[in-house]
Amino acid sequence: MREWWRDAVIYQIYPRSFQDDDGDGIGDLKGITRRLPHVAELGADAIWLSPIFTSPMADMGYDVSDYTDIDPLFGTLEDFDALIARAHELGLKVIVDQVLSHSSSKHPFFEESRSSRDNPKADWYVWADPLPDGAPPNNWASVFGGSAWEWEPRRRQYYLHNFLTSQPDFNFHNSEVQDWLLSTMKFWLDRGLDGFRLDTVNYYFHDPELRSNPPGDFEPEKIDSTPTETYGWQKHVFDKNRPENLAFLERMRELCDRYEDIMMVGEVGEDGDRSIEVMAEYTAGTERLHMAYSFAMLGPNFSAGHFRRCIAGFQNGAPDGWPKWSFSNHDVVRHVTRWSKHAEDETVLAKQAVAMIMSFPGTIGIYQGEELGQTEADLVYEELTDPPALRFWPEVKGRDGCRTPMVWAAGENAAGFSSGTPWLPVKPAQAIHAVDQQGQGSVMEAYKRTISYRKANPALTRGETEFLDLPEPILAFRRSHDGHALTCVFNLSKTPTTLTVGDGAEIEGPHNATLEGTTLKLPANGHVYLAHEGALDVSA
Repeated sequence: MREWWRDAVIYQIYPRSFQDDDGDGIGDLKGITRRLPHVAELGADAIWLSPIFTSPMADMGYDVSDYTDIDPLFGTLEDFDALIARAHELGLKVIVDQVLSHSSSKHPFFEESRSSRDNPKADWYVWADPLPDGAPPNNWASVFGGSAWEWEPRRRQYYLHNFLTSQPDFNFHNSEVQDWLLSTMKFWLDRGLDGFRLDTVNYYFHDPELRSNPPGDFEPEKIDSTPTETYGWQKHVFDKNRPENLAFLERMRELCDRYEDIMMVGEVGEDGDRSIEVMAEYTAGTERLHMAYSFAMLGPNFSAGHFRRCIAGFQNGAPDGWPKWSFSNHDVVRHVTRWSKHAEDETVLAKQAVAMIMSFPGTIGIYQGEELGQTEADLVYEELTDPPALRFWPEVKGRDGCRTPMVWAAGENAAGFSSGTPWLPVKPAQAIHAVDQQGQGSVMEAYKRTISYRKANPALTRGETEFLDLPEPILAFRRSHDGHALTCVFNLSKTPTTLTVGDGAEIEGPHNATLEGTTLKLPANGHVYLAHEGALDVSA
């Protein structure tokens, strides 16, 4: 029997920004539950909830202080149970973010661990003595800038934090830590959860010898001077992507396999071709993650060669693995804004983007608001909440611009998100994309039609993939299954182009191209699915 997640479209909800039902300006579980029909009507199969667990919110919930309770900002365990029940009524699976690599510094276990070197939790986090000159034990860098080590005077040692100083890393070399983290996952599975999105899944283990990372391959004069970019000056071979990770992934899989239809998707925090390699490694076989995604398609690169390298690279590296592809999420500039220089019309670009990603092999992710053609919000310093932006402004703009509230009704307060003052502002440039403005010919209609078309075509959900050799900016590939073939063609530029196709092709599904005989005309950001039997010649 084919697993549900292989053909799924997963809709990411950022709980703080989806729907506020209690008027405090912050989204909550009751609000999410009320708005679930919107997700179901799009045609999504599952929702992914960004962190909802108890947290001081130094990093908006990615700093957990209680792994088995709901933060009061979002509601209660009873509200969570009601959300699960309603989602299942609508045919939606539910997965949640699990932040296992680190906890909050306010977690009781870390407060105990930092108090002395001989308490029961002393070895639950990563501690190290200073060098003779008092410096940190090695050169490891924090993703958010500066050293990954912070001094603790009570122990007279440094602790490791790959992210904020208030996010100390667990010591996964301690089997008790592993056992306890697995027990927190079991807690949620027992409540009916359908799976997990595993944050920073390649950061769990560190090199026990604490060896310094070697320098990266870069030319200093070409490196961005942004402070957080110093993280990229190293090859991160000792502080993440450690081989010990694989055994723990297998332990997680064994736990999930005790339940029916559970899925784990890992976030691989890695850049470039290495990210595809790690995705492949972490999903190979049937004893690790069910699937993984990286930031490979979440950057500025919008070229045929780039998308081809991502997809073909994964398929070649892990023929039995499974990818998840997304164009946007809560950590990156929204893709309509990120790729806008390649389009004259952002609405046309948004429609091309959904046609493209829905034709990719693998599981597909949508980030809330992208189905509206939502754009990145332009915020001033006084409106920011994101720690990297607050620290390094204006060189770092941060992640708040993609986290502004979902817009439901353009004429209402906060565009229908809240009756109060929203935690991030809803500006006119975002409110115009509201759900109640999405009529005929809208981006939301294109999402519904394209998702429906994908689900109705096994060539897109199950088919083999073969790339066609066409020059930039044309991305073209064939998806085929059980005698039915679709050739998917995309013009990734502002310039209209014309291609020649073989006989016997017919246009199917959502498109903005024309086919006259053997002449295929693609406008700026043109997209088309060509149905045919057997091979189809396409030439520039």
